[in-house]
Parts: sequence; C-alpha cells; structure tokens
Amino acid sequence: MTTPQRRFKDAIYEQFARLGKAISAPKRLELLDLLCQGPRTVESLAEQAALSIANASQHLQVLRAARLVDGEKKGTYVEYRLADDEVCRFFFALRGLAEARLSEVDQVARAYFEQRGAMEAVEGSELLRRVRAGEVTVLDVRPAEEYRAGHIPGALSVPVGELEARLEELRKDREVVAYCRGPYCVMAVEAVDLLRKKGFRAHRMKQGVVEWRARGWRVQREGARE
Repeated sequence: MTTPQRRFKDAIYEQFARLGKAISAPKRLELLDLLCQGPRTVESLAEQAALSIANASQHLQVLRAARLVDGEKKGTYVEYRLADDEVCRFFFALRGLAEARLSEVDQVARAYFEQRGAMEAVEGSELLRRVRAGEVTVLDVRPAEEYRAGHIPGALSVPVGELEARLEELRKDREVVAYCRGPYCVMAVEAVDLLRKKGFRAHRMKQGVVEWRARGWRVQREGARE
C-alpha cells in the first residue's frame, strides 16, 4: 500500500512531466520558438514550420493542454500566443542547456554555417555600439508581422523574400547587419548571401529579439517601446 507521502510525490512529478511530454516533439519546440517572436495564426505557424494545418493544430493543442500557449478566435482564424513571457524564458533556458550539454548542437550548426561560407557573426553588444554610433544599417529580415510584434530599435523591416526587390533602399557605403530569429535561423544567412553578391558589406547577427530582450536591452514595437 502506498503512503500519502508517496502519492503526493507521484502526483507532483506527474504534473512536472506534463511539460516534458508537451515539448517532446521537435516540431512543438519549433512552434514555441516561432511564438517567442510574436502571436501567429495556425496557418502562419504551419507554413513556417513546414507542417500541414491539421498537424500544426494537433501540436498546438498539446501545447495548449500543458498551458504553454493560448489561442484566441479572430474572425475566421485562430491566433496563438505564448501563455506568458515565462514560456519564452523556459524555451530559452532549454536551448541553452542543450547547447551546454549536447556537442551535437554545435556540430550540426557548424556544419550548416560553414557550408554557407563560414560567415562572421556579429555579436549583439558590438551591434549595439555600431547602431548607437550610426555606423551600420540594421535589417530585420523576419516576416513583417514578427517585426511589428517586437524588433531591435532602429532596425528596418525588410523580409528576406522582399530583399532583392528593395536593394535600392540600402546604401552601399554603409555596412549592413542582418538578424532574424536567433542563432539557428537561416533567413539572415540567406540575406547576407544575397547582399554580398550584390556588393554590400554585410554580416549576420546571431542574436534575435528574444536574445536581445534576455540581455535586458530595449525592444521596440510599432508605436511603442519596452
């Protein structure tokens, strides 16, 4: 016969395990990463995560059951958002733990980026100095909805798919720094590839808005700052 103490312990750890089960699928982690950038519809999340709408909805329901995300009906769409900022900090901590404990994370990332030319990544503190000094043009190459939800102050919104058509908006006599969703986002890599081919001095920045905010630095939203 189990004791009250044992039942108590089992019940507590069962609740903790709900979070572990909710994030046990790689695609659900990617959805959390996307939602760290800002609220998204199911359709948008499915497109960004290379999922069918039905599969994206199923993953989101698992995350919602664990109270990691919330959904709100807006017209004919359902928009999802993180339950609160603590969820993003949880994802950020999980990613950091994986980077510290699993050498495979670095191996996978290094293989990809070296294949693309081993481009130098500018650190956030150096970018901050350059931005304050007016020395660089900072490009946010994420989708415009993510830029509106929060961006690095002074950054221009030029989604990577629009970049080639908007090159005339950029000055070639200024260094360009592109960022997207953080160290494992490839949009900034694609942007820098294109910019260098067109004769710009360009670099990618590892940090995105989530990393910027985690350092306690100011983030700007459309019409507001935080």
